[in-house]
Amino acid sequence: MVTGSGEVSGQPDLLTADFAVETEASTVGDALDRASTAANKMRDALVRAGIARADLQTSNVNVGTRTDDDRKIVAYTVNQGLTATIRNLPKAGALLSAAIAAGGDAARLNGVSFAIEDDTALLAEARKKAFADARGKAELYAREAGRPLGRVLRISEATSGGGGPVPMAGMIASDAKLSIEPGRQRLSASVTVEWALRP
Repeated sequence: MVTGSGEVSGQPDLLTADFAVETEASTVGDALDRASTAANKMRDALVRAGIARADLQTSNVNVGTRTDDDRKIVAYTVNQGLTATIRNLPKAGALLSAAIAAGGDAARLNGVSFAIEDDTALLAEARKKAFADARGKAELYAREAGRPLGRVLRISEATSGGGGPVPMAGMIASDAKLSIEPGRQRLSASVTVEWALRP
């Protein structure tokens, strides 16, 4: 039983941005209204820039409080997340900047991540490399044992894609201009193969 690994890389064609708004007011209602207004402005800016509504999703809503040293509530805080999938990477920096500007001082950008929408062919190549790696190891062990390599008895695999979230400053000025570099996306496969050894 041996394990082989294979890795390939490709050009990302999707960016997922983790936006949020954060507001504070003396009442819950005011804090919610401010958050909703800022979130709607950010959403509308993204839609005007060409992002499909199907690629926008509210990710979370959290209502909290801020207290003083005596644990008395002095303000209410609202955090509301908005996840956007951007398919036009050359315009990603401009889109992020436009959304942040629309949200004003309430706008936050918690991070971005890249992906390859259709990675089927790349994963197939990674799997081929992983199996070839496993076969090479098995053949070496069989030769060292003085036995011919027999048939495959069992195969199991694990795959992974690189390019997790890229952290960004939680608070960004509304006139910030962002430069986005997608780089290369790594995908890997790991396969464990069990061979029989012939007599």
